[in-house]
Amino acid sequence: MGSILGNRVARLEDPRFLTVGGTYVEDVVLPDAAWLTYVRSSVAHARITGIDVSGAKTAPGVLAVLTGDDLAELGLAPHASSGLPEGMRRPFVARGVVRFVGEAVVAVIAEDRASGSDAADLVVVEYEPLPVLVDPEAALRDEQLLFPDVGTNVVQRFASGSQADFGGCEVVVEERIVNQRLTAAPIEGRSAAAYWTDDGRLVHYAACQGAHPTRDLLATVYGLDPSQVRVMVPDVGGGFGAKSRTFPDEAALGLYAQVAGRPVRWTETRTENMVAMVHGRGQIQHARLGGTRDGRITAYQLDVVQDAGAYPALGARLPAMTMLMTTGAYDIANAGFSGVSVVTNTAPTAAYRGAGRPEAAVAIERMVDRFAAELGIDAAEVRRRNLVAPFDDRYTTAIGTVYDVGDYPGALERVLRAADYGALRAEQARRRDAGDPTALGIGIATYVEVTGAAGGGEFGAVELDAGRIRVRSGSTPTGQGHDTTWAMVVADRTGVALEDVEVLHGDTERIPRGGLTVGSRSVQLGGAAIAAACDALVELGREAAAELLEASIDDVVLDRDAGRFHVTGAPARAVYWAALGSRAGTGNGRALSVEADHLPVMPTFPFGAHVAVVEVDTETGAVALRRIVAVDDAGRILNPVVAEGQVHGGIAQGAAQALLEAVRYDAEGQPLTTNFADYPVISAAELPSLELVPMATPTFVNELGAKGIGESGTIGSIPAVYNAVVDALGHLGIRHLETPLTPERVWAALLGR
Repeated sequence: MGSILGNRVARLEDPRFLTVGGTYVEDVVLPDAAWLTYVRSSVAHARITGIDVSGAKTAPGVLAVLTGDDLAELGLAPHASSGLPEGMRRPFVARGVVRFVGEAVVAVIAEDRASGSDAADLVVVEYEPLPVLVDPEAALRDEQLLFPDVGTNVVQRFASGSQADFGGCEVVVEERIVNQRLTAAPIEGRSAAAYWTDDGRLVHYAACQGAHPTRDLLATVYGLDPSQVRVMVPDVGGGFGAKSRTFPDEAALGLYAQVAGRPVRWTETRTENMVAMVHGRGQIQHARLGGTRDGRITAYQLDVVQDAGAYPALGARLPAMTMLMTTGAYDIANAGFSGVSVVTNTAPTAAYRGAGRPEAAVAIERMVDRFAAELGIDAAEVRRRNLVAPFDDRYTTAIGTVYDVGDYPGALERVLRAADYGALRAEQARRRDAGDPTALGIGIATYVEVTGAAGGGEFGAVELDAGRIRVRSGSTPTGQGHDTTWAMVVADRTGVALEDVEVLHGDTERIPRGGLTVGSRSVQLGGAAIAAACDALVELGREAAAELLEASIDDVVLDRDAGRFHVTGAPARAVYWAALGSRAGTGNGRALSVEADHLPVMPTFPFGAHVAVVEVDTETGAVALRRIVAVDDAGRILNPVVAEGQVHGGIAQGAAQALLEAVRYDAEGQPLTTNFADYPVISAAELPSLELVPMATPTFVNELGAKGIGESGTIGSIPAVYNAVVDALGHLGIRHLETPLTPERVWAALLGR
């Protein structure tokens, strides 16, 4: 029968989701639970000169109304990432000053959601306006300060060891590239609930991307040992990085539960989600690329300004990820990077699908196209002349990043063949010669990204119970299909049937440790840990089977196709896992359960190439995405169904960034995108059927040979679609545009050319 890994196994989670539905935080039954409602700041930057809560306190159903002063005992929230200035820590509820529209100012605890909402409308907050900063480049000048005691708006600076030298370049091109702010827009917004047990333990339900990191944060906030905090994560309706950290407005639920003397739950509204949940991207890039007239790139410099928002979180660290991937898939020995993150009067920024790597890909891929256009050489040919040659044991970039394995030219040629690139260029030439107002654009992007780079390892455990194998995973899924993938790993290693595997995750009481499910790390770390635990379980099973078979353990083998143990050469007499499941342990006292931790030797580096085809109506500026052909090489694929689902979702979000989505503020820091009428999330109507071309280059970094797949589709599709639209207009003299490439923006460029 062979290995089940690599087979197209339907997701085991889906029947439940499609019939009875998932169990989300709002579905968790908590008797006598109160509801939390926040009054949020309506101004971007101001001193709080007065708060009148008298009307709210006497409103029907209200249990308590708390201001920042009432939460003073909690101090300031811990930073969401290391190395951030202490003076920029965020309060749980604003005290004295508000720094962005949407910051929590007052907490209302009521008997039910409706009562809390009504009471919140009765709170009156008086503000003394302060100067507003929404432009990160203006914030960099330090003319106005968000944190006067710190003395600067700069959060962190980043730089490679050297900067690029353009002295010998025959041709140099430069562009300012904007990676606009985005919101993750998960179907399920942030949702949480908390209560205290009689013995003083905090129980917290969360819709998050890491049960154990949330537990550790709450233990820090409340001065508890981690063993005194239990975090449970039921089904999660999307995360995309925005739920990778637990932010102050949720972390304070434990205090609210103490005040109310009962469980307190909270689910943000969609508008709260749009203005108060962390945003992604927000990076301005100044890119310069030079080379020879025959298309060889000899110098590349990337300088970025990162918008960290009002309180620095993980977004302030994103330039570090962009720096890692500065040169992308290209062999550029002379390259440099500098970056700086600054605070502004906007919602904080954090990870969003790709977290710093899409930004790097957008910069280098736009500049390669810009260079090709300047030279009059086909964009595919310039890439051929500059890609890193295939390698199977590490490649070190000019920045110092060490890639594991890659065949970037192979990915490019594969996607060009699948797209029939020559025919596309011929059709483009035909339309241009005919003066067709519907312009055809062909965008190419190659990319390489880093996965599993968030640090630390991952936990996995397996145990035999009455013939079934129970898996405990430290990874916390948010829709990726972990139940299916982990069951496949177990079935492959032990021979048990998929339906005889039970997967547990998202409960710090039942799983001792685990990390964040971020950075496409789950299979290569969590999967590797489970595989190692399975191998050890098989050895325990051999010992137990040897006793039952009255044979030497050296003579006992596992027939994985049948899921049974037998003596070598004598398969007729065998012992199945079920016969071992009721045993408390083997003769030497070891139970049939194993725990394992996988610590990676290095990150992995998925790569690929995308071709996007668009049509642009040059009379209206409307863009239609007609095709995306994608090669996404993530090493060994354990289940193509799950992997393809990740790529499909990633491409959709990447195309959305290129064409539609943008979080916008006006000059006073007022958000202009507060719901789905203002913020157009992409739908099936805007997407073609996606053409995925398989390619798998296994890595040596883990035994499974797997790399991450969760963000690859996004990283390849953004620059491919971006390049396609600019390419469609190249014959009209347009060399660069800013995203999102809306009809208005394209039309304005056509008018001003």
